[in-house]
Amino acid sequence: MTQLSQAILDRFQVRKTQKQKDAFITLLKEHFPELSIQKGGFAKSRNLILGDVSQAKIVLSAHYDTCAKLPFPNFIAPKNLLLSILYSILIALPVVAVMFIISYLLNWLTQNFWVNYGVCVGICLVMIYLMLAGPANNHTANDNTSGVIALCELYSALTAEERTKVAAVFFDNEELGLLGSALFRKQYRKEIKDKLLINLDCVSDGDHFLVAVNKAARQHYYVQIKNAFTSTDEKQILLEKAERVYYPSDQANFPMSIAVAALKHKKLLGYYMDRIHTKRDIIFDEKNISFLTNALHKLIQLL
Repeated sequence: MTQLSQAILDRFQVRKTQKQKDAFITLLKEHFPELSIQKGGFAKSRNLILGDVSQAKIVLSAHYDTCAKLPFPNFIAPKNLLLSILYSILIALPVVAVMFIISYLLNWLTQNFWVNYGVCVGICLVMIYLMLAGPANNHTANDNTSGVIALCELYSALTAEERTKVAAVFFDNEELGLLGSALFRKQYRKEIKDKLLINLDCVSDGDHFLVAVNKAARQHYYVQIKNAFTSTDEKQILLEKAERVYYPSDQANFPMSIAVAALKHKKLLGYYMDRIHTKRDIIFDEKNISFLTNALHKLIQLL
């Protein structure tokens, strides 16, 4: 890896507060002086842009903001929506049970509906806040330091001519609801209407690469995508239609897009992602980064 990538992995995994984001932006500017910053929108997002969006043939993206720390992993099974839903229900059951007990005790103690209602709503709001904007998860090797590093590695490897084909965007506030990418799309709506966007989110923990391609991207670039993303003995490509998989990330905001993520596989679970949003998010497979950047480099050359 480059010196920049190693520094991000070693010292800049947490990018949640404004001060932490400032430090990360300063680091990027030291290596890429041409970096520009798009500011605005709800939560005052700051998207970081390399290259000329209007002239580029392809936009590559990764969110750089850090998620809140949770007591349970954000489990995702992109090819098994039912399993993802069942998991969400499972982790919600203890919360529902606690709320029921609190509501019962309050009703018994106060016999006042509005006190009961107000306390329960307040607890719900606090829990939502903690899930979205609570204390930062200190371990983000996969989500999404991996995507950030992959983008840095690729852009560093491009020739001056290849860089004219590419815009690299580091989105802010993905964890708050895809806010940074929504801001980017609003400002660059005309420029990106017919451009391919590839989003890298959680690409370092798992040997199976989900490449979820939406309908517009398949219509225009399917052959190039298929030729660029090819399996090896160590890494498997899962080339899927985006409409048939569940993977919530920034690519959802764009008309022609691909989602890329690394997954693990077990017979009973199928293809899945775990560990993220917890202290166990420490798996960083450099072979994944190399494999992915090589595939993306090849795709750029094919465009």
